[in-house]
Amino acid sequence: MTSHQQADPLIGRLVDGRYRVRARIARGGMATVYVATDLRLERRIALKVMHAHLSDDSAFQSRFIQEARSAARLADPHVVNVFDQGQDGELAYLVMEYLPGITLRELLREQKRLTITQTITIMDAILAGLAAAHRAGIVHRDVKPENVLLAEDGRIKIGDFGLARATTANTATGQQLLGTIAYLAPELVTRGTADARSDIYALGIMLYEMLVGEQPYKGEQPMQIAFQHATESVPRPSIRNPAIPEQLDELVLWATEKSPDERPDDAQQMLERLRAIEREIDVTPAAATAAHTRVLAESGELTKVLPMPSTMPSPEVADPGAAVTLDNATLLRRRAARRRARGALLLTIVLLLATVAGGVGWWFGSGPGSLVAVPSVEGLTYDEAAAALTEDGFQPSPQERFAIDIPAGTVIETDPQEGARLDQGAAVTVIVSAGPAPHTVEALNGKTEDEAREYLSAISVNVGEEPLLLFSDAAEGVVINAFVTPRSGAESYACAEGCDLFEDDTVDLYVSAGEFPDVSGLSVGQATDTLAAKGLGVTDEPQYVFNTEVEKDRVIGVADRAEEGNWRPGDSVQLIVSKGPELFPVPDVTGLTRDEAAKKIRDAGFEPVWNAIWNAFPNDFTEVSGTDPGPGSQRQRGVQVTVQIKSSAF
Repeated sequence: MTSHQQADPLIGRLVDGRYRVRARIARGGMATVYVATDLRLERRIALKVMHAHLSDDSAFQSRFIQEARSAARLADPHVVNVFDQGQDGELAYLVMEYLPGITLRELLREQKRLTITQTITIMDAILAGLAAAHRAGIVHRDVKPENVLLAEDGRIKIGDFGLARATTANTATGQQLLGTIAYLAPELVTRGTADARSDIYALGIMLYEMLVGEQPYKGEQPMQIAFQHATESVPRPSIRNPAIPEQLDELVLWATEKSPDERPDDAQQMLERLRAIEREIDVTPAAATAAHTRVLAESGELTKVLPMPSTMPSPEVADPGAAVTLDNATLLRRRAARRRARGALLLTIVLLLATVAGGVGWWFGSGPGSLVAVPSVEGLTYDEAAAALTEDGFQPSPQERFAIDIPAGTVIETDPQEGARLDQGAAVTVIVSAGPAPHTVEALNGKTEDEAREYLSAISVNVGEEPLLLFSDAAEGVVINAFVTPRSGAESYACAEGCDLFEDDTVDLYVSAGEFPDVSGLSVGQATDTLAAKGLGVTDEPQYVFNTEVEKDRVIGVADRAEEGNWRPGDSVQLIVSKGPELFPVPDVTGLTRDEAAKKIRDAGFEPVWNAIWNAFPNDFTEVSGTDPGPGSQRQRGVQVTVQIKSSAF
């Protein structure tokens, strides 16, 4: 047991008169997970306990209870079971099945790239569990390797439905955009909406990661990764790993289409395709690995290796024959010398003790020894500090305090402080860092940049120096998106509509540059000046096109941006300029009959007209003598051409 576990007051406690807490497994931003014993059913369970400082927060309570309800609605062997949810005083908890093992993330860290059999084994189980959730109308919203558990007995389960939502309740407004940037679907980045197909996208990214050994998108800032999700297509995994079958290539591309309508409708549809692929490439899912196991890459399967028993060396036994036999005279001389020395030593000790007794009586009676100085324990763990204080005769007790610059579990100071002189047995409070304080951030979208910066700075959250400016329908200077980079090094995530974060995390803002300027109808010079005023450049060569509605040499509009996404200051714009209506030559129909001339004129795109009197003449008795406008004249298509006719009989 670690020093943090020893300092945890819940360890050993009986929760709700039923669950005896044994040890701490993990600690997250919202809750801590313990292994405990259900005394009523005599079985081990996992006890997820909400942090005490969050228990009064209705949003946290709602999300905590939502996890229990979402998971409890699912009866599937590939979903972590939630047995109970309750409250013991101020303690809110979930009771879940205990699965000793590892997460998929730990397996990926150990092995990097998984084999085809490993990948299919894990993906088959995850899809089966998510299919049950989607059938129940539940969207997980946080599918990632950290939430996939590989148990020691071979079971593979998906857990942590803390961000799950019913599909009918998931709209673009009023919902927090939560999740992990590396697995965030494009629609979550651009619109904040999520449904079963958003889970499918995350599964596609995770499948790519298992096959290739890394995620498809990388970036130093969360906005870079989010931008790639929204604008780029996931590459074929076989580009990085040629051993990947084409069928798995296509499955990754299908699951990660940018448009949700082009992905599988839900996990069941993707599972059916995966199982068809299993038959096509003749691969059968194998048993999975777990904690305290080792993956044998050369086997191509997940192989569980039981730990080998260890032995301790036996203590050495002294050789009894090594003693030296001494004669009786020597032994007698040595014994006499020892007696004389012992007598002198005893006399000296008696005299010394008499002297010391007087000094000690003064020291502890009226001298400095009557009080004890509080030792320095800063920088130690609580257990180390408590041991030092107890050794000096004090009664230590822990007290947590949030601190940005001091790692969680490290002693900040004592109360009374170091060096204070106290009576032995006095109480000393040990102030221990709880790490950065958590905060629930309200929606940043709609705030001005200054308002967002002031709000975040007030709760000790860093803000990126330069926002990403984008032209949008929002007013200039208004925040339109935001992403959090945790100080812990964890994955970045979206925070536009509000999120949970910690002090000293960093938020990068997307800010509106106002509406993109409308330059239609302006001259090229006027359009160039208008765009320059908004920080936009103009390419040297406009795109000239014929146009019947916009006057020649006037701007019709601008060409599409080379890269998908909003225009931003600094971009170069290509103008589309009108060449006026396109003109065509009037055909020469002289000498043709009336009907021949009419057909030829219509075929050229014009409308022939003539004196109605010639309609009474048979066509063979007519001859065209000319047109108005004349042959070769340039006119717009659709204009009338007057045909001059004479009788061919005269």
